Amino acid sequence: MAYAQPFPLAQPVQKAQQPTFGPDLAVRLICPECRDPNPNIVEQFSSGDLVCGTCGLVLGDRIVDTRSEWRTFANDEGDDPSRVGAASDPLMEGMEQLDTAISFRDGGSGIARELQRAASRGSANRSERNLLVAFRDISNWCDQFSLPKTISDIAKQLYKRSDEEKLLRGKPLDAVIAACIFIACRQAHVPRTFREICNLTHVSKKVLGQCYKALEQAFNLTQGASTTADRHLTTPAAARGPEDLLVRYCNHLDLPPNVQPICADIIKKARELGIADGRSPVSIAGGAIYFTCHLLGKAKSARDISQVAGVSEGTIKLVYRLYYAEKERLVKEEWIKEGKADLGRLPMDNSNK
Repeated sequence: MAYAQPFPLAQPVQKAQQPTFGPDLAVRLICPECRDPNPNIVEQFSSGDLVCGTCGLVLGDRIVDTRSEWRTFANDEGDDPSRVGAASDPLMEGMEQLDTAISFRDGGSGIARELQRAASRGSANRSERNLLVAFRDISNWCDQFSLPKTISDIAKQLYKRSDEEKLLRGKPLDAVIAACIFIACRQAHVPRTFREICNLTHVSKKVLGQCYKALEQAFNLTQGASTTADRHLTTPAAARGPEDLLVRYCNHLDLPPNVQPICADIIKKARELGIADGRSPVSIAGGAIYFTCHLLGKAKSARDISQVAGVSEGTIKLVYRLYYAEKERLVKEEWIKEGKADLGRLPMDNSNK
């Protein structure tokens, strides 16, 4: 996964190019005795010498063993081929990734706490500590929400870029993290609603919306503003279709597999006809499921759907009434001929009268 320049700014700032210096890769080491253009140089890590494999001349001493460390430092007997430290994180490039954990066991003297404070002050500066705390919170919240590691990595990239550019200075840390997770879910095709993110992170919908709008404008995430070929990745939450939410909702309602594709076709047809325009994706998804379940004879109550979708029963029935008024145009004739659908199963909802 590439971390070179994630989430470039909408109008990147031109910075002066700094001169870079590196080793001369054209320099080759050959044996002064053999003078072979294709030398056979052998590194003997057991003795720490650099030896010519042809004539045996020692070319260097005290070489560093760069191989993996497989020594055993466990107190118990047995093989414990453990590495020293965790794997390097590309997101933490330039920061010290190896740290020392001080035990809490000090016999009640309080020395361990003082040592921990001293180690935290000397190990990293304030910005690095805040970044580590944010990364830990992002990982914990993604685990609680059963989100894949891909979303966690995207959210961490977005948070690091926003922290470097000081885009959300003054905003609460929880709100910034919630906005990063929300955008990461949209880009990874794992849709989550504002309400679900707010319930997970305990951030108000207003503050979450402000952070999302700021990141949306800064990183050019608005619809149609992307220059890439796949603009579906940069579409904001409001522009994503409600059919993206059908998979989870149908699974939670324990519906048969044939309900979801028919429900998605009904939503697409209603969008073409302009039915229920202006409604939120969650409302449209809940109303479409209610309409499709009765159409296919797999009736589900509005209360069950409202508990899964997180909208009121009145909102679901309102969308259902809009679909019911145009039922002949929404339901395909082939569904009726094949016996899948029956318009007579649709109940007449007179709650608004």
